[in-house]
Amino acid sequence: MSDTLLQIAYIVLPVFGLMGLGLGSAWTGYLSESVGEALGDFVFLVALPLLLFRTLATAEMPDQSPWPLWISYFGGLAVAWIVADQMIRRMFGRDFKAGVIAGVSAGFSNAVLFGVPLVFTAFGEAGAVPLLLVVAVQLPVMMTVGTILIEQAARRDGSHMGPISLRSIAGSVAYNLIRNPLIIGVLAGLAWRFAAFPYDGIPAVIVDRLSAAALPCALFALGMSLRRYGIRGHVLPGVLLAGLKLIVMPAIVWLLVAKVFGLPPLWTTVVTVVSACPTGVNAWLIANRFRTGHAIAANTISISAAASLLTMSFWLAVLGV
Repeated sequence: MSDTLLQIAYIVLPVFGLMGLGLGSAWTGYLSESVGEALGDFVFLVALPLLLFRTLATAEMPDQSPWPLWISYFGGLAVAWIVADQMIRRMFGRDFKAGVIAGVSAGFSNAVLFGVPLVFTAFGEAGAVPLLLVVAVQLPVMMTVGTILIEQAARRDGSHMGPISLRSIAGSVAYNLIRNPLIIGVLAGLAWRFAAFPYDGIPAVIVDRLSAAALPCALFALGMSLRRYGIRGHVLPGVLLAGLKLIVMPAIVWLLVAKVFGLPPLWTTVVTVVSACPTGVNAWLIANRFRTGHAIAANTISISAAASLLTMSFWLAVLGV
């Protein structure tokens, strides 16, 4: 028992320690907000895309269909989203647009800035394939579904009376995705792999060294960004949404991957861990884009990040890591 707790501590505490250092440096003013933004840009534009590229270009690909993993992950996400939407509208009397933001906040895992460092710390590159299957698909699916539902919610709330143009939405989402550095890193890694190009020499050394900076810098930048969100307004919705994100969603995902589809143990563990990650900052970006639900998104991001120290330790123990 003590060995298990020690192993979990070695996984979890460095992750939250780096986040805490980032938050502390921003909170005290030791580093300015512009430094955090620059570090976040480096992680998002350079380090993480190179890490994804390197991993996909060199990782061992098992003969395993991704569909059971995707069905399990998005099945748990859908349940959390629906419950969150109904709860915000029925318990707190918010409009349909706020319900969509609540759904995004309860279902959008921070799989990149939090999940990638955590999975690589816990499992090394052995956990990369199931992790990247989630990372590569979550953003396109969530952006597409979120945009369509927000447009529909605006019509139901009476703030937008025009027809929904699926072609316009699809074009906008596709344009944003093909410009997304993470998607570019994934596609470039797959292309490199299928072309059977060698991964060696000085270029490989440069990529390795830059990608090695991705994990600590991502956590530090994430910690600094939490200073921006904070806690605001009515806190209870954020607490309930964080509970959906950290407990309900991973529980359903685990039941599906382990009991329904019987995926390999490593895949089961990794996808459950990713589903148990705190809410991603994309919830705030979507709220900001559509000018609604700012407090819902900000509170859920902050509360889930703080509470995940305990809940992630719980899930790692349950999964036998």
